[in-house]
Amino acid sequence: MRDFATAMSDRPPTQRTASYEADPEWVGRVLLLYSGGLDTSVMLHWIQERYGAEVVTLTVDLGQPAEDWDVVVGKARDLGVVDAIVVDAREEFARDYVSPAIKANALYGGGYPLFTALGRPLIAKLAVEHARAKGCDTVAHGCTGKGNDQVRIEATVATLDPELKVIAPVREWRMGREEEITYARAHGIPVKGGTEAPPYSIDDNLWGRSSEGGAIEDLNAPTPDDVFRLVTLPTEAPDEPELVRVGFERGCPVTLDGAELGLVELLERAAELGMRHGVGIVDQVEDRIVGLKIRDVYEVPAAAIILPAHRELEKLVSTIHQNNFKRALEDKWAYLCYAGLWHEPLRLDLDAYMDSANQLVTGEVAMRLYKGSATPVARSSPHALYDRSLASFGESEGEFSQAASPGFIELFTLQSRMAHRIRARASDHGRKGEGE
Repeated sequence: MRDFATAMSDRPPTQRTASYEADPEWVGRVLLLYSGGLDTSVMLHWIQERYGAEVVTLTVDLGQPAEDWDVVVGKARDLGVVDAIVVDAREEFARDYVSPAIKANALYGGGYPLFTALGRPLIAKLAVEHARAKGCDTVAHGCTGKGNDQVRIEATVATLDPELKVIAPVREWRMGREEEITYARAHGIPVKGGTEAPPYSIDDNLWGRSSEGGAIEDLNAPTPDDVFRLVTLPTEAPDEPELVRVGFERGCPVTLDGAELGLVELLERAAELGMRHGVGIVDQVEDRIVGLKIRDVYEVPAAAIILPAHRELEKLVSTIHQNNFKRALEDKWAYLCYAGLWHEPLRLDLDAYMDSANQLVTGEVAMRLYKGSATPVARSSPHALYDRSLASFGESEGEFSQAASPGFIELFTLQSRMAHRIRARASDHGRKGEGE
């Protein structure tokens, strides 16, 4: 009788439903998006065995903490790859993905600052570039069939290079963790971290960290404290508040407490401050693109400081019409990013608007950090639409005339007053008709 691992290897491939899915007969060299964990290590060997293909691994550094890339590369080489590539993409991620999201005040579902959604199109873009450079005909990823990331990666690959094909082993093999461990042992694949299933599924980069699965799936219970590995619990945060001043130039953060920093370093320092004060915990039920509702817990200390500071500065320098109109466009921008439509022309059009709307968003906002909250408490800008003398309740001269207010009130409320009278007459007429 054949063992389980052999049976899994011999299982017939899932029928293709999309033109970009790989035909097993035409797979020669595969670029695998590789983390070095159990899933992608099993995938590496499985692709070699299943397709008889050569494998090139690509690992992308977006600011994930506590990763030893030399260990990841060594493991891939031990498993027989043609090449193992690590790309430090932190600067590109911050400049071309996080910065536009800041200008768009991008939050999905009111709380998720899109750090994973922002990272996936960059990872997929790099996969296309390195697949071409290494002569690969196929890209493989470790996303499940229930998540958003499969959409984000496959949409980007199919957009940037329609000739490249895609393999998604997790969708095809239908292995659970125990089956993966059995397969790994059968083929001499090291199992990182032992055989116990991790309590939560984690994804992180320099803009945030997500946790899902396990006890988080119980909507009737608060998030367990052991979820939080990044942000200090607010109850354990310092008893004294701290002020941090964030400086912006054309909508992009450039200084922290007066020190001019590159964007990556600025985000890392802001995250450290937020983590210490318990800032940036988000617990929300979310609508995934594939139709599921899911509970996600996010730790986003940098975003919880930077985004409110940016919005506060926009409020100061932009007109009421600009601020009200931009909110609707921000929601659309966030949705397109979340949905994996990074290369949708409308998102690029919205980027152009966000850049224009941020031309004068220059200045500084002081944020008060205290036991889980980040609150703007002071703001300044050379472009502020604020005049203290006009705002004063005392008499003032200049462009605002208090004597003109009655005429303004009469004209401003004209239609509303007329409509109220007309509706009142119609209502009286209806009541009289009912009494006849």
